[in-house]
Amino acid sequence: MLRLHTYFRSSAAFRVRIALHLKGLEFEAVPVHLLRGGGEQHTPDYRAKNPLGTVPTLIDNAATLTQSLAMIEYLDETHPQPPLMPADALDRARVRALAQTIACDIHPLNNLRVLNYLKDVMGADQTARDTWYRHWVENGLAGVESLLANDARTGLFCHGDAPTLADCCLLPQVFNARRLNCDLSAMPVIARIVGQCEAVAAFQRAMPGVQVDAPLDPAT
Repeated sequence: MLRLHTYFRSSAAFRVRIALHLKGLEFEAVPVHLLRGGGEQHTPDYRAKNPLGTVPTLIDNAATLTQSLAMIEYLDETHPQPPLMPADALDRARVRALAQTIACDIHPLNNLRVLNYLKDVMGADQTARDTWYRHWVENGLAGVESLLANDARTGLFCHGDAPTLADCCLLPQVFNARRLNCDLSAMPVIARIVGQCEAVAAFQRAMPGVQVDAPLDPAT
């Protein structure tokens, strides 16, 4: 069985959970608490699986995979139905560009380890960290909104009328943006697509609040 080392609130793990559920794949969720005891991702046992000390890590038999986008494309290639990438090369490039804009441009700047560095090394207080977070997320998602709004290939979802890799990335980023009170009011296309995603059972099953490691108190 597939084993996903995950944290309920990790955007990257959230992406992979969505893909697994869209594929209808059974998997064992192995929680890795990113805060408890200084972060379980830093333990020698976990670092042996993932030297970067990040989540998620996906185990498929003897294979160990890191990096969420690589995991999702691996799942798409090994379990091709339903497809998460279009058949056409240019369309695949578009989906990858949308996904990478979120996963490589927006998300790293508001990742937990970056926010912790701002606090612990740079001395930034909570207000400064929140300002940093909202600046980069709002600016990045504004760019995604433009990419979606100005391309006829945008459908019910980011690309066409079925979920793709891009949607696996979009919902988690928007979920966390809302949690941190980012201003998304000028992004109607994103709001519409996220609403479409939230109506799909696979996305619902991947939501942070229903994970095995989610705290009983949602404010925790």
